[in-house]
Amino acid sequence: MTPALGSERTAALASAASAAVEGITGSEWPTLLAEALREIEATWQESAEVCSDIAWQAREARNSALVVLAPEHVTTAGPDPVIWRTYRHLYLSTLRYDFRCCDIEDLMNKVPVSVLNDDPYSEALYGFARLGQSRSDGLAVMHRVLVAAPGHPKTLHVLLHGVWLGTFLPGRAPLLLMLVGLLPKGGLDDPIALFRMASARRTLGHYPEALTAIDHALELLAPGELAVHADLVRERLLITTAHDLTRLIRNGPDPTP
Repeated sequence: MTPALGSERTAALASAASAAVEGITGSEWPTLLAEALREIEATWQESAEVCSDIAWQAREARNSALVVLAPEHVTTAGPDPVIWRTYRHLYLSTLRYDFRCCDIEDLMNKVPVSVLNDDPYSEALYGFARLGQSRSDGLAVMHRVLVAAPGHPKTLHVLLHGVWLGTFLPGRAPLLLMLVGLLPKGGLDDPIALFRMASARRTLGHYPEALTAIDHALELLAPGELAVHADLVRERLLITTAHDLTRLIRNGPDPTP
């Protein structure tokens, strides 16, 4: 489970994130974040929470971790494990947002297994890379992560993303629903989780449930998330189109002479 944070700890993490956001258009924002997380001795869970969000914001600002960091920041151990982990989380998260599964896999194959044992979020990103390529061996990675980091929302979202992307994974739709169900409140207050749920329901032919999920996701989505809003609208269109096509097939003329 994700450990509960006290108000002072929450404030310290917010301050670390703020330092990075203030410099998000410059080249030093990853260093600012890494040093702030080192100062408070952030756990891997805390690093995942902060880095996944900051990586997205930097990408939106067109100054992503892929611009200001290098692959060596992932593969080469630095003198401080918290700083190395921060760079790893930032770089790999950005590759994930860009759907660059092969790049993640190549980098993670150069990271010692002992590092992954201490950092389930990085292993989840490795699992994402395999799952996103519809590789069934990614399922073993997924199950290892679920044992190592049960109930951690950011880690679950990485796995959800990989299964969602892995179109040809066996049992993909039930897996999506299972992972969504592991999130707090079953993902019902999370627009991205509801988006994944809607996709799974559509695949299973549960169109009313899929439509309910995606409409709720649209209601919950924060203002200004234009790219995500477009994804949700696209999913809604897929649901209604699949539903209409199914009705046409069922109600069509008898093809037998």
